[in-house]
Amino acid sequence: MDLPLTIKETQKGLIEKKFSAVELTDSYLERINKYNKEYNIFLTVSEEDAYKKAKEIDKSEKKLPLAGVVTGYKDIFMTKGIRTTAGSKVLEGYIPPYSATAVKRIEEAGGITLGKLNCDAWAHGSSGENSDFGPTKNPWNRGCTPGGSSSGSGAALSANMCLVTTGTDTCGSIRLPANYGYLVSLKPTYGAVSRYGVIAMASSLDSVGPLGHTVGDVETVFNVIKGGDGHDSTVVDHEAQAIKSKYKIGIPKEFFVDGIDPEIQKTIDEAVKIFKSEGVEFKEVSLPSTKYAISCYYIIQPAEVSSNLGRFDGIRYGNSREAFGDEAKRRIMLGTYVLSSGYYEAYYLTAMKVRTKICQETEKVFGEVDAMIAPVAPTPPFNLGEKTSDPLSMYLTDIYAATANLSGIPSLAIPSGFSKKGLPLGFQLMGPRFSENNLFDLGKKYHDAISFEPKVALK
Repeated sequence: MDLPLTIKETQKGLIEKKFSAVELTDSYLERINKYNKEYNIFLTVSEEDAYKKAKEIDKSEKKLPLAGVVTGYKDIFMTKGIRTTAGSKVLEGYIPPYSATAVKRIEEAGGITLGKLNCDAWAHGSSGENSDFGPTKNPWNRGCTPGGSSSGSGAALSANMCLVTTGTDTCGSIRLPANYGYLVSLKPTYGAVSRYGVIAMASSLDSVGPLGHTVGDVETVFNVIKGGDGHDSTVVDHEAQAIKSKYKIGIPKEFFVDGIDPEIQKTIDEAVKIFKSEGVEFKEVSLPSTKYAISCYYIIQPAEVSSNLGRFDGIRYGNSREAFGDEAKRRIMLGTYVLSSGYYEAYYLTAMKVRTKICQETEKVFGEVDAMIAPVAPTPPFNLGEKTSDPLSMYLTDIYAATANLSGIPSLAIPSGFSKKGLPLGFQLMGPRFSENNLFDLGKKYHDAISFEPKVALK
């Protein structure tokens, strides 16, 4: 069979008996066995579970939305009976007694779990280099970052080891790996998908979402995992917005300033032209407070990290806190400091006020436009090791991602082409809360206009 397949092609092939679910599983496991040692993408491969599920799919006559769809989960998703480490030595031998809601729903919809994917420890990072089990390498160029923190989730698709994957996005951690891997991904509206069974990083910012090769695949997985489960009180069963017949997209002037790579600027300029040829209007908009977004994020997020990581005390999970890596320690200390007596009002309370201002400005803009276009990152994929000695420059990788997380709005990362060095390029479309349907529609319009075809790095 020719890979990569889409969900529709997979299910058509199964129905027409061109291949079986077991044969599909064989093909993907063969690629894992061939490339994983070199690229460090899977931390745990659940071969026995995968074949058991594949055999069930081959015997079943049920029509399931993800029947035969081979997937892997970022290693902060609980998977019953399958090791879950959060990319940290603290949880090196932890086997969860239950699965996350997203995992359970994908498996009930027919998904075949191949295993757990590498990530920055506790999801702390933009490059995949903070994993305690070694960095993930980008299949498009093994000397480059695949993006983080959901590094394995993107690289598994670029290497064609999975058909779809899941990740979490607290500040671009789904969108960056998609952007650096020629992939589509969705950071959903905060409260659209349950976080139950997902190891928390920063609870007011974390979002669970899918990555895939096409807009349609990401949309299909999102429709499977969204909605309330009775476990996550932030989830809202919101009626999806009706797809619009005509769109107006905003261009935030604060996002297109000095520092953006010329190739990133060029690919967005070309995307704007293509959208215009499809009848989409554009308007310059302003989000003046977003210049403080990354500073605001790096106060709120460490504060919540310091609270969430307090439960890993070495008693319940075995390994002591000494097993925390440098980045986890850095964020725990920063968070504890900004929450401490005498500094709470100066830092944390001020950051929360700025967050409110960003939410208000974003809401006002969406009174004028249906979506906003922006870069995902200021540069194409950078070299592994390039920013590890300078945490501040690494944090600035998130500069275009923070707005969506702070305001809780959805964002769709869309691949658009390649740089002169052959590295993936793309952009993001952000919309009002619960406007995922319109973002999917815009993404499909764009890809239809350019006759988009999925691509993988390793043949």
